[in-house]
Amino acid sequence: YSRKATQWATRVWWMLRVCGFEQAAVLNGGWHKWTREGRPASTDPCAYSPAHFVPRPHPERMADKREVQAAMGNRQTCLLNALTVDDHIGTAVRYGRAGHIPSSVNVPTVALIDPVTHAYLPAAQLRAQFEAVGALDQERVITYCGGGIAASSDALVLTLVGVPNVAVYDGSLLEWAADPTLPMATA
Repeated sequence: YSRKATQWATRVWWMLRVCGFEQAAVLNGGWHKWTREGRPASTDPCAYSPAHFVPRPHPERMADKREVQAAMGNRQTCLLNALTVDDHIGTAVRYGRAGHIPSSVNVPTVALIDPVTHAYLPAAQLRAQFEAVGALDQERVITYCGGGIAASSDALVLTLVGVPNVAVYDGSLLEWAADPTLPMATA
């Protein structure tokens, strides 16, 4: 679970899945919703039996800069920016250069979360947001953001609504915008 933004828990969830641990879960609404509902909490130390994990890596769940370059304009891959609308259109500049990766669409992570409870919106509303940008019609979806954190929240939701081939571009705009040879789009 996350204490503040759910995306930190989704990042851990995504990384566990990349390593082949499929039984991870995210507490919907995180610590905020849990305590808001008056659920029990403890500060007592926990004790767990030792376990053995055998990694079964899924490299296809991560995308690199080369794959993103190849995906630009590819009608079978949806590049999806999880940052705010201001970041996407270029009115906010937080990663060195304004804008987004060309041909990418925008479904901000913040638009997936109820601002009061911090829980994800109902599945039909989530699905509609991704359907509106064409993400449900592609063979592959690559999510990105500033540094691969918010992108994992969009990746979680895409997975929950049944999109089978989702990857996170881990380098995201921290890598992309730092390379002046790579294009950026605004508006």
